[in-house]
Amino acid sequence: MLGLMTVPSSIGGVMGAWRHPDGWSDDRIMNLDHYISIAKTAERGKFDCLFVADGNSVRLMNNPELFQALTPTDRPANFEPLTMYAALSQHTKNIGFVSTATTTYEEPYLLARKFASLDHISKGRAAWNIVTTLSPEDAQNFGMDEHAGRDTRYPKAMEFVEVVKGLWDSWADDAFPQNLETGQFLDPSKVHVLDHDGEYLKVKGPLNVARPPQGHPILFTAGQSEWGRELAARHADCLFAVAITKEDGIALCKDVKGRLAKYGRAPDSLKVFPAISVYVGETAEAADQLFDEVGDLILPHLGVAFLEKMLVTDLSGCDLDGPVPELDTSEASGTHSIGQEMARFFKENNLTIRQAYQHAMRFTGGACFKGDGKQVADQIEDWYRSGACDGFLIAPPIVPKVLEDFVDLVVPELQRRGIFRTEYTGTTLRENLGLHKPENQFFGDAS
Repeated sequence: MLGLMTVPSSIGGVMGAWRHPDGWSDDRIMNLDHYISIAKTAERGKFDCLFVADGNSVRLMNNPELFQALTPTDRPANFEPLTMYAALSQHTKNIGFVSTATTTYEEPYLLARKFASLDHISKGRAAWNIVTTLSPEDAQNFGMDEHAGRDTRYPKAMEFVEVVKGLWDSWADDAFPQNLETGQFLDPSKVHVLDHDGEYLKVKGPLNVARPPQGHPILFTAGQSEWGRELAARHADCLFAVAITKEDGIALCKDVKGRLAKYGRAPDSLKVFPAISVYVGETAEAADQLFDEVGDLILPHLGVAFLEKMLVTDLSGCDLDGPVPELDTSEASGTHSIGQEMARFFKENNLTIRQAYQHAMRFTGGACFKGDGKQVADQIEDWYRSGACDGFLIAPPIVPKVLEDFVDLVVPELQRRGIFRTEYTGTTLRENLGLHKPENQFFGDAS
């Protein structure tokens, strides 16, 4: 299983990648044609889905150096992803669309309606990446002075997802007979009024959208805190994971899948997708050259600033070639799960500050696979067969070139080994991921 992580389509996954000669040569801001090209290339490579992270603020305005340089994780000008995906669905037939949306600042009725609509428009290819929002700046765009803490955000998220799933089940699959002879358009006995009145949310329903083709659009989660793992175990179909080493991946899969039974779920009902950066070329030497070229685009002062942001710490006055200082990586420190994993990795491997920012920025927070097509396929197969994952979210450092090279060099090798599809076998994202359509909790299985 493969997904493609896309940041704004012009810039790739590394700061400065937009300056590389293999990047887009024309307008890089909100260019729908770029996204259409990416979607078609990924579909040619039989990818399961596109994955777009998203936020609700312009970030880093208080850090002029990073702001003007543009870090890939901060998006000052980007399409609202559901709107964009509705357009991309008209240019593709099989690839799924994963969009981030927050339970902290969205309303469940509107969110349920938007994702259900995309699922209908795309004929069953929508997916929601559930987040509680990392960035405190977002709060001020929704009439709040402060961002809520995890102990509020995650309990609300648990309730929020239950409400959204209930809204998606408002109508039975066969609620609209549209009988020309009798004049009956809908069956009033097959609509459910949710009438939810909970600790955080009050939503009457029903949803004014027919039940989505997938029953429920696929649910991704991305957090790896204790709260995040519980949210994934209770609700998610897929987990967007951070695993820097194969051993990290094995431990994460064991932990999260080990939580499923208490929610009445089978181990194969949750698919784990770590993000990996890929540097691939016709030869290993070409991949090494690409790796060095990308590194040369990372200016030291920007690398340090990025590391400070990721680790939520001040590195001013530190020697670039000295060790990364001891850090507080507790959940209370404000460091998110990617930063916590990276800090642990830096410490275990005794990295200097220079080595740490080069690692963090080249690898987009996760593992890095590098080499020719066969060598990258070897690494993918090793992780997959070792139980470190169910698939990967591929983060190309430069688009479109590295994505095209992955499709042309790595995908055929994976297919030859029998560990990746040669054709799509399902008509929906849920089917292509090997996941069952959920039964309607109010009307059962219409089939």
